[in-house]
Amino acid sequence: MKIFKMLSALVLSVTLLQASAQNDVPKGFGKGTLVLAENSTVSGYIKDNSRRDASVILLRDGKETTYKGSELVSMETTAGNFICINGDFFKIAANGELSFLQKSSDASSQVTFNGTDAMFNSGTEGRPGDYFIYNNKSKQLKLVSKKNLNEVIAKSFDGYTPAVEKAKAAQSDITLLKEAVEIYNSRKGK
Repeated sequence: MKIFKMLSALVLSVTLLQASAQNDVPKGFGKGTLVLAENSTVSGYIKDNSRRDASVILLRDGKETTYKGSELVSMETTAGNFICINGDFFKIAANGELSFLQKSSDASSQVTFNGTDAMFNSGTEGRPGDYFIYNNKSKQLKLVSKKNLNEVIAKSFDGYTPAVEKAKAAQSDITLLKEAVEIYNSRKGK
């Protein structure tokens, strides 16, 4: 009887060890979801190489697949939510009719193929770390800098006074535009 109990305990512990080993996240990967260009969704473990070469690696069912930003619509990871525009990854700080984004990659000069024809991706303007306002309706992406801040405010917030006033405070810190975008997105009577 003791042997039966010991054998049962051994089998149970081996089973639990195998189950916990299967849930271990591979080094450099984190759980996440990708929305592909054709709007299908895939989930698995993601290694974010967006800063290095504007790509990610998806590990799913033991198989690694590399996706360039030009092949994706968006990505959700433990590091945050990202949108892909012209091959570049942008971290979403605020989302709605307007989005406040921070550029995470540089896809310029990346080679893509259209059949057998090689094409160079021009990416988007700006450098990684730069901030942008993206109009989700018109698909307009505007680089924000201290030099063009007043112009971006005038064109982005449609004269909505609470958002414009908050945005003008961003002269000292562009990250304050996040709050102005949130105020604009929460307005009544859109």
